[in-house]
Amino acid sequence: MKTMMRLEYRLAPLVAELYPESSSEVLAALLDLAESWRDRLSPAAKTRPDESTAYLITYGDSFRRPGETPLHTLAGVLREHIGDVISDVHLLPIYPWTSDDGFGVVDHREVNSALGTWEDVAELNDEYALALDFVANHLSSSSPWFRAWLARDARYAGYFLEPGTDFDVSHVVRPRTSPLTHEYERPDGTVARAWTTFGPDQVDIDPRTPAVLLDLTDILLGYLARGATTVRLDAIGYLWKESGTSCIHLPQTHAIIRIWRAIVDELAPGTLLLTETNVPHVDNVTYFGQGDDEAHMVYQFALPPLVLHAFVTGRATGLSEWASGVQPVSGTATWFNFLASHDGIGLRPTEGLLTDEDRALLVERTHARGGRVSMARRPDGSEGVYELNTNFLEALVDPGDPFPDRSAVTRGLAAHAILLSLVGVPAIYHHSLFGSTQDHQAVRDSDIARRINREVLDADRLDEELQGPGRRTGMLEGLRVMLAVRRVVPAFSPFASQRVEYLDDRVLVVRRAAETADEVIAAVNVSGDAVTVPSLAGTDLLTGVRHDALTLVPFGYAWLATDRD
Repeated sequence: MKTMMRLEYRLAPLVAELYPESSSEVLAALLDLAESWRDRLSPAAKTRPDESTAYLITYGDSFRRPGETPLHTLAGVLREHIGDVISDVHLLPIYPWTSDDGFGVVDHREVNSALGTWEDVAELNDEYALALDFVANHLSSSSPWFRAWLARDARYAGYFLEPGTDFDVSHVVRPRTSPLTHEYERPDGTVARAWTTFGPDQVDIDPRTPAVLLDLTDILLGYLARGATTVRLDAIGYLWKESGTSCIHLPQTHAIIRIWRAIVDELAPGTLLLTETNVPHVDNVTYFGQGDDEAHMVYQFALPPLVLHAFVTGRATGLSEWASGVQPVSGTATWFNFLASHDGIGLRPTEGLLTDEDRALLVERTHARGGRVSMARRPDGSEGVYELNTNFLEALVDPGDPFPDRSAVTRGLAAHAILLSLVGVPAIYHHSLFGSTQDHQAVRDSDIARRINREVLDADRLDEELQGPGRRTGMLEGLRVMLAVRRVVPAFSPFASQRVEYLDDRVLVVRRAAETADEVIAAVNVSGDAVTVPSLAGTDLLTGVRHDALTLVPFGYAWLATDRD
């Protein structure tokens, strides 16, 4: 009873903010929904992330083997090659879909039969904590919800936004250059026009209708009942639309996330909500709310382009300056750090951090290494670079490098040493972990730029390639060592302090310290020069080597346990 009373107390003002004319009814419906799920949910095994927490980002069909469901194959690959150095597996959308490689969801509640079943998901969950995607902002135009809305089914009235001529869209911010709305034929022959932030097959849901919020909340709680201890809120910043606004980061969107935070905190404590907002850093951090009432984790979107910029220029100054301002958030919230993912490297997060000339360097490097560049429309109607579509390891390598695979491993491990050192929780994309290259054929076949880094791997061939030396083995073994060390070092807790030191422009130096543990100094050389930093001394936790004055080889890195006084 106390749980439900606390929940009502937390939800009441948020519901009143969203639905002032029907707040009592909506609040009662939310509480009834929470009560209906209450006995099917339980606290997460671990109440909050720690230094042993590390996520793997992967599709459900990233690995295939004849005669097996891809989800079952995935569990086997992780069991054989990764073991316990990864604690959590983030499954990108596993639901039936029609576009965007999973993000044009047809049915949020079902597993795509081409991947397997909920039983296959449970098998994976037997060995790893589970993160599931929640694509709350939009649905496939083939989804039952949208088809029912087109058919004027009263149950789905108001589920999708059909803006009238009086809806001012002049300030709308979105990550695409396609039209903001698209036309769809209704069964009666008339035409409906619906809001489509991401394209014609991804139709935005309209939570201004209370029933939509209830359905979305039911889906979220269903994921928790299926074992998810992290839920990623995809593209969540676009959820609420109001005429005359940017239709991104609106207060109502933040209120919905706070509603979900309150519900999971009370019904399934330890469950983590992760917001995905590929936007400038100053906007991204707002999803922490007050630090204890909104997202538990926020994607650190500024990190990938800043790390790439450091390696392209051989200078860590911009990365160091930014990292010096990144600190622990609260006792319950932290950063979700990553370098590569199923998407490209977003450049919008660099606004205010990199110059146009800096961004041009990254575009030039991407093209030189065979990648592509995606554009987005600005509010003034012009277009700007949205993201770099490339394999992150490939982008680290200089054009014309005579030994690209060797350089990809050397620089890739150094880049991931940064990822694993900074305050927050690290997440590694499976193609980085296994040292994959660019899939140019997939891009040519589909004309989808993001598929350059979405290759489906043959599990048996991967096994063979990992038997001997090479790019795949180099990345996997190097990352396994770092992950195994990191997981037993309290100074790498997501809640431990972080202090950046400026000792050499070519080296990122970060001091990490937990209240009950010795300090660790992470030092990473982002240049092709050998660098000596005389003031750094200690024993490298990765090699066991003692340094009285740290010398780093080109693209070298070390985690120094400092000497006791």
